[in-house]
Amino acid sequence: MDKINVLIADDHTLFRKGICKMLEAEEDMQVVGEAGTGQETLEQARRLMPDVIFMDIKMPGLDGIEATRILHREMPHVGIIFCTMFEDDEFVFAALKAGGRGYILKQSDPETMLRALRAVAHGESLLSPAVAQKVLEQFAVQSGAKPAGGDPLCDDLTERERQVLTLVGQGCGNKEIAAHLSISEKTVKNHIANIFSKLHVYDRTQAVLYAIHHGMLKV
Repeated sequence: MDKINVLIADDHTLFRKGICKMLEAEEDMQVVGEAGTGQETLEQARRLMPDVIFMDIKMPGLDGIEATRILHREMPHVGIIFCTMFEDDEFVFAALKAGGRGYILKQSDPETMLRALRAVAHGESLLSPAVAQKVLEQFAVQSGAKPAGGDPLCDDLTERERQVLTLVGQGCGNKEIAAHLSISEKTVKNHIANIFSKLHVYDRTQAVLYAIHHGMLKV
C-alpha cells in the first residue's frame, strides 16, 4: 500500500507531536517531516516532496498563507490543508485563494482531520461545515449572483453533472454522491473531472464557488 506522505507545519511543538502520534496509528499515512516556521515549511516541502501539508496560518516570519501561495506556484500537485484556530472570514478566504484545498479547525475531532487528509491526498477538497458556509456566503456577497443559465460554461454541463455539482456544494464526498445517485464512485469521479474541465477549474471548492457566482447554486 502506498502511504500518504504528510508534512506538518505548525509553530506549536505539542500540537505537531500530537498530530504525529495520531498519524502513526494509521496504516496509510506517514509523517515525513515537521516545520515550525513558514520558511522551514518551504525548505522541507522542496526537499521531501510530501503528498499533503498540514499547514497552520500564524507562524513566525513567513505565515502559512504566504508559504502556501509560494508552494502552490512551485508544486501545485501538493495538497495543502489549513488546520488552524482562526474561523474569521478573511483568513478562510485568503487561505483558499492562496491554494489551500482544505480548511479545518484545530478543535475538530481526529476523524475529521483524517478524512480531510485522505480527501486532499486524492485530489479532493474538504472544508469543515462551518467554514464552508462562511466561505460560500462571503463569496456570494463579494461577487454577487448571476442569473442561472447566464454563463455558457455552466450551460455545457449535463443534467447529471449538475446533480453531482449540487451534491458537492452540499459537502458530500464521492461515496455519498454515488449512494445518493445510485451510481459507482468511478462514475462520480468521471463526472467531477468533466465538471472541472468544462468550468476550467482545478478543484471542488473552485467548482462550487464558480457555480454560486453564476447562479447555479444557492447559499
